[in-house]
This record gives sequence, C-alpha cells and structure tokens, in this order.
Amino acid sequence: MAASSWAGIAQARPTTRLWTGQALGARASIRLDHPQAEAIAARVFAEIDRLEDILSLYRANSALSRLNRDGRLDSPPFELLECLSAAGAVHAASGGRFDPTVQPLWRLWAEAAAVGKKPTDAAIERARLHVGWEKVTVSPAAIVMKPGMSLTLNGIGQGYVADRVAALLEAEGLNDILIDTGEFRALGGQPDGGDWPMLLEAGTRLCLRQRALATSSPLGTTFDQAGHDGHILDPATGRPVRRVWGSVSVSAPSAAIADALSTASCLMPDEVSIVSMTRHFLDVRCEAAALNVRS
Repeated sequence: MAASSWAGIAQARPTTRLWTGQALGARASIRLDHPQAEAIAARVFAEIDRLEDILSLYRANSALSRLNRDGRLDSPPFELLECLSAAGAVHAASGGRFDPTVQPLWRLWAEAAAVGKKPTDAAIERARLHVGWEKVTVSPAAIVMKPGMSLTLNGIGQGYVADRVAALLEAEGLNDILIDTGEFRALGGQPDGGDWPMLLEAGTRLCLRQRALATSSPLGTTFDQAGHDGHILDPATGRPVRRVWGSVSVSAPSAAIADALSTASCLMPDEVSIVSMTRHFLDVRCEAAALNVRS
C-alpha cells in the first residue's frame, strides 16, 4: 500500500546496489553496500519466498490459503501466529475498524468489479455475516474460524515480511540496509552516513534510521475504472471506506505495525481518532514526526 518513495538516489554512494523481486504481490527491493551484497540479497529473497508459503493469498498451498479453505489450521506456523497477533492488537486499538476477516467482502467486490458491476446490498449483507475478528480463535494449537469466513493479511503482511527480513539480517550482524516490501524498513542509515531520505505522497520529506514507514491511501487501488470504490473496506458497512484522507503515513519501529496503523487510519473519522489509536503503539513524544495525514 505504499505511496511513498525513497528520495536518496542522488545521495547514495556509487557502490550502493539495488535488487528487486516480489513480496505478497508487491514489488520488493533491498538496497545495500557490502562485499557479499549479492549473496545477502539472495538470502533475503529466499526468506521472502519462505514467508510467501505461509502468508500469501496467491499461493494455493500457503498456510493462509489452507486456513481459508478449511476453516481450521492445526499447529500453525509461528510467523502466521505472530502476524495475526499484531493484527489483533491493531483491531482492538482501532475499535474494530482494522479487521483481517474482511476477505469475503473483498472477494465479493473484486468479483463484481471483474464483470463491471457493484455488489448488491443483499450480497454485501450476506458477506458481512462472515466478518468479525471475534469469531476467530487463534492459539499455537490451532487457528479456527466460523464456516464461510476467510482472512486477508493485506494491510499488514507486507510490513510483517519487511520486519522478518530485518530480523534475518540483524541476526547476521548486518546494518545500513533499506528494505522495501511495499512498506519500508531501515536497518541503520545509509552506508556512507546519514539517514535514508523518504518522500511522502504529499511531498513531505522525512528520514528513516532503524525505523519503518508505511503509507496507505483509500483510493490507492480501486475496484472500479472510475476510481471511486477504493480497496480499503469498512467492516461495519461492507463498503469501501468513505474518503476522509488522501493518504496516511505512519512511521514506527515495526513495519507490520506501521502498515496496519496506516491502513486503520484510513478508516478513522478524524485526526484525533488516529492519534488516540497510535498512542497504543508509538512513542507519544514522536507522534508529530511519526504521523503524516493528507486530506
């Protein structure tokens, strides 16, 4: 969901290199300067591939796809449990607005859009019967959902992958790397010194060091060609969220949390509500710098 970009190409030293791939359907990249950079990049994309086998909606045999298909997943992978735990925390902090169980609604809107239509009111209400985080049981023994339910990690998964890649690299003692999985995660700063400069959609600039950045926009992706029906769905109505914000950017120590908070913020009615929600996760002293809302 990122609507921000790295603004430091001109400042990067000539040996800083870029490798690109895919992560949960989004373009992914890693920027680093290291004698073994190519081998490091290969390990990063191997880790992303492993995580796709757990978290992806696009792989039929991923852990998430099997859960959605069967309604139950015994002995779920740690990574899926950890990602869902973070999603549950943001669900609670957002008053239920951030809800991983909206996948039945998303599928309904996507299928209607494929034939140039919108879902009927009756179809939306039927799909809403299968939405509700409180209907999901998550434990190390099993993840269990009510019949007809399914989960999506859109809105948190890309950030979570960035965090896992960062953990892999930190465990190897590596630093001064910028990870982009659709959301940004900076390990240290730039190899030649200084922070990683970022340019937000609204033109605001900020710098990252040992921190993550995520941006969400209600109309960043739309179901309809006219661009009116955005991809962020309100679980309370079953419809695309009413556009209050053009985009919301959140910086946090965790890319998963930044990702989820930026998505949840698009569902909030005002900036006061956004700040109240982010207080659960962000250092209050840093909120002015960590939160960028564009109307």
